Amino acid sequence: MHLFKLTETGERVTVGLNLSSRHMGAKDIIKVENIALTEDQANELALFAPKATVNVIENFEVVKKHKLEMPESIEGIFACPNSNCISHNEPVNSFFYVKSQQNDTKMKCKYCEKSFSKDIVVDVR
Repeated sequence: MHLFKLTETGERVTVGLNLSSRHMGAKDIIKVENIALTEDQANELALFAPKATVNVIENFEVVKKHKLEMPESIEGIFACPNSNCISHNEPVNSFFYVKSQQNDTKMKCKYCEKSFSKDIVVDVR
């Protein structure tokens, strides 16, 4: 929620963990009122939950379902772990190319061209 600035929207946010699910046994949900993610924004969540579905609900009915796909790139969400990267000192948004490899997701910085495991990039603040 912090990385996607969901708590800064001023809208009501509800979080449910380990909720019962007929299909999966248990699931987690994040509900944000009055905000509909675009398909690109929803796909950014695939880094954290590749099997997730993002539902858009209007008037108590699901009007759209986003089946997530790993994005090719991510801009402006994570900081580059390389402290010498120009993105720390220049007025540019961070930008990573995303590539899935075996059981890991690698992210390559557009500016310093270093590759990092997704977990390392996500933990940098």
